[in-house]
Amino acid sequence: MRTQPEIQDAPDAKTLTDVHGDICFEDVSFSYNDGTEVLDHINLRIAPGETVALVGESGGGKTTMCHLIPRFYDVTNGRITVDGNDVRDLTQESLRRNIGIIQQDVFLFAGTVMENIRYGRPDASDREVVEAAVRARIHDDIMQMPDGYDTFVGERGVVLSGGQKQRVSIARVFLKNPPILILDEATSALDSVTERQIQDSLDTLSQGKTCIVIAHRLSTVRGADRIAVVDGMHITEQGSRDELMALDGAYAKLERAQELA
Repeated sequence: MRTQPEIQDAPDAKTLTDVHGDICFEDVSFSYNDGTEVLDHINLRIAPGETVALVGESGGGKTTMCHLIPRFYDVTNGRITVDGNDVRDLTQESLRRNIGIIQQDVFLFAGTVMENIRYGRPDASDREVVEAAVRARIHDDIMQMPDGYDTFVGERGVVLSGGQKQRVSIARVFLKNPPILILDEATSALDSVTERQIQDSLDTLSQGKTCIVIAHRLSTVRGADRIAVVDGMHITEQGSRDELMALDGAYAKLERAQELA
């Protein structure tokens, strides 16, 4: 608790308000403290309300790109902007308040279902929590639990299935309702039936939001407005799924390989 974080607000940091969700990577490079290079001169613009999928081999830098937006790390060179504001010029609280992240590995606290969903917005009413659960398609499951919304989930949610934990995390983001959404392998740990159910929830959640999706299962990103292939620290190609298949490059090879598998 006494450890001071490396990432600090600038003395004159601004509060991010009225967010449209226009995200730009401008000549962005990033290296970890040990000198490991991850990204090299990345340029990418994501328009407000656009869904962009990042695909490619593991270790290519997709997750790192997403971690740079809320300033979990700072860029080594270049800059990232949200609505024209360099993220380093914004308060971390206001920046992160406007970003929702759903990851493959969901962290649940040793509390009740109600408390775990309310983590998305601590001042939410019970009614708002229930509404978020309904939209995330977890309400019916909760009502079948021994104590409903007051059921204790155990350390890291041990009493819940993988699909239930993921839907609790989706309910958190429904409650938060941020204009920017990051989905990092959000369904890859689930079976195909549960994945389809949760994908429907994610499709509803992402409507009208700027959405960045990282996925290894290419079937989940075919409906994206644009797909960017991240490989070897660079974006090697980008376009719609049809455009990339016609190009017959890296994306087309990835998709054919998955179909064969």
